[in-house]
Amino acid sequence: QVQLVESGGGLVQAGGSLRLSCAASGRTFSSYNMGWFRQAPGKEREFVASISRAGGTTYYADSVKGRFTISRDNAKNTVALQMNSLKPEDTAVYYCARDTTVWGRTSISAYDYWGQGTQVTVSS
Repeated sequence: QVQLVESGGGLVQAGGSLRLSCAASGRTFSSYNMGWFRQAPGKEREFVASISRAGGTTYYADSVKGRFTISRDNAKNTVALQMNSLKPEDTAVYYCARDTTVWGRTSISAYDYWGQGTQVTVSS
């Protein structure tokens, strides 16, 4: 089975930056689009960003556009999320996931494997 492990979360002040990383097992990492989602306490899991197989196409939620950057390194089987200008409302558990479809983008149902999540807390 595919295993995804996120890392890089932590506590940061508003305006600061964090870089999340997701390490994936398996030899077919480059065959899948990847995405980042987040879930705040009491809220539903929401889409953050996604990236195509070769990394040439990306999508972002309006709330993070211009502040977050998703990237991937297929040689290392990793996908990253660089988060700049963080806001308290960015506080959530962040998950990386694998897209089983041609281009699932924001659809949670399109993602079949999920990491355990990493906590990001932004203080005001």
